[in-house]
Amino acid sequence: MSGNMNLTLKVWRQKNAEAKGKLVTYKAQAISPDMSFLEMLDVVNEDLIKKSEDPIHFDHDCREGICGSCSLHINGQPHGPKHAITTCQLHMRSFKDGETIVIEPWRASAFPVIKDLATDRGAFERIQQAGGFVSVNTGGVPDANDIPIPKVIADEAFNSATCIGCGACVAACKNASAMLFVSAKVSQLALLPQGQPERYRRVQAMVAQMDAEGFGNCTNTGACEAECPKEISLTNIARMNRDYLTAKIFKEEEV
Repeated sequence: MSGNMNLTLKVWRQKNAEAKGKLVTYKAQAISPDMSFLEMLDVVNEDLIKKSEDPIHFDHDCREGICGSCSLHINGQPHGPKHAITTCQLHMRSFKDGETIVIEPWRASAFPVIKDLATDRGAFERIQQAGGFVSVNTGGVPDANDIPIPKVIADEAFNSATCIGCGACVAACKNASAMLFVSAKVSQLALLPQGQPERYRRVQAMVAQMDAEGFGNCTNTGACEAECPKEISLTNIARMNRDYLTAKIFKEEEV
């Protein structure tokens, strides 16, 4: 696609968590198809600032699909229409000239709106603080050949650790469940020798914090896996459920 695009944006504007929000229509004109979605929003904001209007607030940081900050609901899909990418990796060539794009924040009571499209995802941080650590002294970096971990297990742990905590799984779930995120963080440690001392206390603590934050229950519809930009597998949820059941029956601890 060549040339510039003219688009209509319907953007959720909300002053703060207590205020009533609404969709406001803006025109995005002369947008290059090679722009990222966030660059397009930057152009719109520059025009709003020139008019002395309040710019659209949205979260972003790395703009490389690593940090998980750019959490936007675009035309009813977390991170937009493309598979396995974040909003900052989405380019305007994915849309058509003259198209109307609806942009909203994550919709979950555990992710309250800060302003406009920016939400408070501190609940994820508190869940990790509850149990996402190891107490053993792992020392320096050993030679790779000395690490007694089968490659298939190491690969599984690394795959779980690719979760960037963006919250797309919560936004995609009809119940606003955080099970995919929590299970990925549980799995990345449960699979490794260093994570064994706290393995069963960890899963109890993190699940308890998840429930305390107000996330919904998992009903295994699979929307979380389908919308995850890092393709985190539902297998992690099964592993976490198994560890949680084992912990409750044989190794229950006060958390």
